[in-house]
Amino acid sequence: MSVVIKKEVESAIFTGIELLPDMSDQQFQCWVQLLESRIGMVLPLERRSFLTTNLGLRMREIGIKDYSEYYNLLTRTQDGVREWQILVDRVTVHETRFNRHPNSLEVIEAYIRDKKVDPASGRVNIEIWSTACATGEEAFTLAMCADRALSARPDSGYFGVMATDISQSSLQDGRRAVYSKRRMKDLAPELVDGYFEPAGVDLYRVVDSLRRRVCFSCVNIMNLDQTPMGGMDIIYCQNLLIYFDRPKREKIVNKLVEYLLPGGLLILGSGEIIGWHNDKVRKVKDSHTLAFQRLG
Repeated sequence: MSVVIKKEVESAIFTGIELLPDMSDQQFQCWVQLLESRIGMVLPLERRSFLTTNLGLRMREIGIKDYSEYYNLLTRTQDGVREWQILVDRVTVHETRFNRHPNSLEVIEAYIRDKKVDPASGRVNIEIWSTACATGEEAFTLAMCADRALSARPDSGYFGVMATDISQSSLQDGRRAVYSKRRMKDLAPELVDGYFEPAGVDLYRVVDSLRRRVCFSCVNIMNLDQTPMGGMDIIYCQNLLIYFDRPKREKIVNKLVEYLLPGGLLILGSGEIIGWHNDKVRKVKDSHTLAFQRLG
């Protein structure tokens, strides 16, 4: 018995909660196909306990005791739309933190420092997309990086960050922009002093001037064709592709390239898509970051 299942059984015995029946192979395959078709998540057999645990916790909350009954609720009823969003929050990972990959930020800062002035506006314009922002730490890290890089230039500049995720609850946390002191442990003191203000005991809120530069929006990365955005200077896509199989990874990354402006920068997670090639980009020569620049 796995540790996860064992703990759930022990908890159920201790609290008197009725255990759900075992999930059949057919039911497991139906759930796997549903998750893959809607959000692209690939669940191998070894993650069966992960699925049953998360489904079981939610089913107990709403009084459903059968996996097939819950499946029908999600796929065949009007209430299924709202319930699906709640379930997505349970089965998708929202782990993130500030300043998660410093090497990538160095590449971005160098790109912004060297970017040419837009002849139409007479300033440097930077549009950034955080493709899986979770609770906002990544998006605000990118915003701080852009603000510092533009401030170091002698000319004027503007930047905006589009922060997207599939989880509505995570997006709400991002819009709230309040973080505990523990979650800010990777930030340098000067960043905390310059971009945050006290918001309670061991809590800090992102200052308004930076928060206004970040726009949070719900986007399913599998439905990029339905995403009305484009003209990005920087697209940041790290720790997202690992949840998809190889064909889906290539499809997503190739689509992201189409959203880049000529000369734009695509930042990926190291090792997330080995051997990928696209004639419209060239790899940035940096041994510590997987980055590509759009040709044009």
